[in-house]
Amino acid sequence: MSELIRFGVSIDKALLGKFDKLIKDRKYSNRSEAFRDLIRKDLVVQEWTAGKEVAGAITLIYDHHKSDLVNKLIEVQHDKDFSQLVICSQHIHIDHHNCLEIITVKGSPKKIRMLSDKLKATKGVKHGDLTMTTTGKDMR
Repeated sequence: MSELIRFGVSIDKALLGKFDKLIKDRKYSNRSEAFRDLIRKDLVVQEWTAGKEVAGAITLIYDHHKSDLVNKLIEVQHDKDFSQLVICSQHIHIDHHNCLEIITVKGSPKKIRMLSDKLKATKGVKHGDLTMTTTGKDMR
């Protein structure tokens, strides 16, 4: 277990009030945990910027009735440049026409972005998003 260190922070009263509201709205138990979360968020961005091995999720919404769209999305994921990135995918039926695909990825940030961009640009995809996260190796 890591050693905890206490330190002081000077902050404008109005800004602290907004922070305390954020803490309450997001159900944090205390300021310390909210503060740690803010630090971790920036550290994740730093991992992506530095090119370290990262993880993420690509989400896609599409009409599965579009001719050959599902096969095109699978082909992209199996492409030799991207297949090592894809850990798993989950296909969810939202309604009669719309599906949600969640693709879990791990690897180079540059290649993950390329995969995400290629999938989102596939004709018939209505919306796509990349959620960046960490592998957790360097997080506490």
